[in-house]
Amino acid sequence: MKIDNKPWFWIPLLNFASGLPYAIIISVSVIMYKNLGISNEDIGVYTSLLYLPWVVKPLWSPLIELIGTKRKWFLLMQLIISIAFLLVGFTIPLNGFFIMTLSIFWVAAFASASNDIASDGFYLLVLPEDKQSFFIGIRSTFYRLSMLAGNGLVVLFAGYLEHKFGDNTKAWSYTMICVGLLMLFITIYNFIFTPKNEINNITKEKAHHQDFGTIFISFFKKKQIGLILTFILVFRLGESQLLKMLSPFLLDSKELGGMGLDTEAVGIIYGTCGVAALTIGGILGGIAISKQGLTKWMFPMFLAMHLPILGFILLAFFHPTSIFYIYAVVIVEQFGYGFGFTAFMMYLIHVAEGESKTAHYALATGFMALGMMLPGMLSGFIQKYLGYQNFFIWVLLATIPGLILSRFLTFPKDFGKKSEEV
Repeated sequence: MKIDNKPWFWIPLLNFASGLPYAIIISVSVIMYKNLGISNEDIGVYTSLLYLPWVVKPLWSPLIELIGTKRKWFLLMQLIISIAFLLVGFTIPLNGFFIMTLSIFWVAAFASASNDIASDGFYLLVLPEDKQSFFIGIRSTFYRLSMLAGNGLVVLFAGYLEHKFGDNTKAWSYTMICVGLLMLFITIYNFIFTPKNEINNITKEKAHHQDFGTIFISFFKKKQIGLILTFILVFRLGESQLLKMLSPFLLDSKELGGMGLDTEAVGIIYGTCGVAALTIGGILGGIAISKQGLTKWMFPMFLAMHLPILGFILLAFFHPTSIFYIYAVVIVEQFGYGFGFTAFMMYLIHVAEGESKTAHYALATGFMALGMMLPGMLSGFIQKYLGYQNFFIWVLLATIPGLILSRFLTFPKDFGKKSEEV
């Protein structure tokens, strides 16, 4: 029997509910803490630790498979995220807000990582196989739109409130309360519109996950696994540090080596042109690989992802007065990131090929998150020691090991190339 579960009604906001919490926890928190007077060193260490739930999520993913349904899991997790963001908003005005809000963000991060697992599984269980390939593009689009909402519109709203109240504490408190209410609305929407026809073959899943240890070990028996894991861990060495210190660089005064922008300006830059460039780069990257394969495009895409760091080096040295130059650098960097990161994610799909693809992909992305967390923790100290000018030079140099290792990776020549067969 063919079931019409109206995927257009539930897929967009289900994936929006995955991307928005990640953007708030990993990226927007950096800007929030910077504007609330937290040092770059503390921002680098503690917001990088928020990656940890995404690092270790493969370890508890079997529980989500075995206990209850995916729908119950993601609805519960989204409710927890909503409450967590509301609590962050109410906690910001209190003494000791930094430790308290970080603790709440940790709860939200574990809930968000669990929500990702449950949402992905629900998509595969509920949507007919013949529709999955079409709607995977829709999933990606709305995930990116959630990045726009988080990194752009939420930051822009906080900047507006900063100007309105002249009080960063009140502005960010109200902003996080509004984000919590938005997540609550999305949770209620998903409760109403997500289908209830989930097929949960618990016997089959138990048989599969009772052998999870074997699946885990089989991942580490893959060909070139030592090289693969080293590459995954170091490829984003530069990016992980850039991500944590980029917003502080744009917000810091020119006396401190920054660009002296306000929160609203940063929200506009990343929430409009930045996200547009990122999306276009990602789309073009996918088209390029589908037409000619990963072998042809991997190294050029990696260069496109890393070379735009030169733009931030130039900004740090020359501090141009026109915001046009900042827009230009961000657009080029975001386009290059979207274009180049497509190749990296395509390679992770290759790493997960074979039996237990889902579990192996989760393990690969867990190592990827670890490669983001550890360098990010040190980024504030490195920036403080080197200053912004030398820091961006260091970030560019940190991309070299990953580029070198990528030349030794082996995979099918036409991997990722779209079949000519109709």
